[in-house]
Amino acid sequence: QVQLVESGGGLVQPGGSLRLSCAASGFSMDYYTIGWFRQAPGKKREAVACMAGRDDSAFFADSVKGRFTTSRDKAKNTAYLEMKNLKPEDTAVYYCAADSYFGCGSYEDEYDYWGQGTQVTVSP
Repeated sequence: QVQLVESGGGLVQPGGSLRLSCAASGFSMDYYTIGWFRQAPGKKREAVACMAGRDDSAFFADSVKGRFTTSRDKAKNTAYLEMKNLKPEDTAVYYCAADSYFGCGSYEDEYDYWGQGTQVTVSP
């Protein structure tokens, strides 16, 4: 059974850090493009980061550039989103998604697999 399972969300103070994990099962994510998305209450889901399957090159939304990084551990079949200097406006449910296309730029509905989401809350 193909599955993406996110973990690592939680409550953190402004300026704090979190690392989200996206563990894949039922397929190898080695060369999949991994997208990270978030949806805040009352807002549309937005893309925050993408790590290309072809070479792990990463792209970030302007709102998180310089604070978020992506990586993957092929041995663990897991991708990560490292978030630093978190701000209250980063509060959202975060999703990872896997796309068999080797580069970033796909639309959301082109991604093959989605995780269930993990809540990140940034509050004093």
